[in-house]
Amino acid sequence: MRFQLSPEHRQFAATLHELLGGADTATAARAWAAGEHDRGLKLWRALADVGVFALLVDEAHGGLGASPVDLVVACEALGYHAVPGPLVESAAVAPALLTGHRLTALAEGDLLATVAAPPEVPLALDADVAGVVLDLTGAELTGAGTEPVRSIDPPRRLFRVPGARAAQGRAFDLGVLAVAAQLLGAGQWLLDTSVAYARQRRQYGRAIGEYQAVKHLLADVVTRLELARPLLHGAAVAGQTFPRDVSAAKVMAADAAYLAARTALQVHGAIGYTAEHDLGLRLTKVRALAGAWGTGTFHRARVLR
Repeated sequence: MRFQLSPEHRQFAATLHELLGGADTATAARAWAAGEHDRGLKLWRALADVGVFALLVDEAHGGLGASPVDLVVACEALGYHAVPGPLVESAAVAPALLTGHRLTALAEGDLLATVAAPPEVPLALDADVAGVVLDLTGAELTGAGTEPVRSIDPPRRLFRVPGARAAQGRAFDLGVLAVAAQLLGAGQWLLDTSVAYARQRRQYGRAIGEYQAVKHLLADVVTRLELARPLLHGAAVAGQTFPRDVSAAKVMAADAAYLAARTALQVHGAIGYTAEHDLGLRLTKVRALAGAWGTGTFHRARVLR
């Protein structure tokens, strides 16, 4: 299969990068981690204005009736800029679960949704700020948002939810696809930032990017990301093999992003360990997303079956 994004998809991606590139998403993410949601909700409104949360909502409810390809484009940009909040749950999963006026509110950005579906999704993201908490049967859950669980990625604020029932289907697969796209976006940011740093950081009178060892490290990341991208795009247009293909994409995207994270830390050295550097926001994000919506073990077994 030969797959290329259309000019419209590329323009959509460019619009999102322009919007998010000037939005100081790092500050919004750090505030979100501290339970201060104003900056993040303002960002959420801006994303709603360009149609992110309307993508998979049908036109009858004010949505765009778009395809999973559009979702992948959006989530890759959201992952690149480390936007906080239940993005996967609201943009990818909830449109397959909600009905009626709530779909309209979702499309307009007036409703934040989150999901719990053990064992693959045992905790609900941002349940304290979401307007509705669902499981993958579409049932609305009560009592959520009261028992926080510490996350390795502070902006991913997790909560235990009583009564959530497990289910797999298209809603679950769309969540997996969206997380894979976020991982690919985060991996691309880590690569871009590492390349820029390698060009400016000098050691022994030379930019560190001129050393062959550093070049090889970065080239390995480029290769891994570029091998993952066709699987992600292929999954977005898959038919009957959609469940298998989204699992394969998640495995590859997680592995590529994890390599990008390790390499970025090596290239940046000690500065990469500081909480003040934005690198940290992606390092913890990649670690958390790698196991979100199904671990690598789960998805490899799914592909094998």
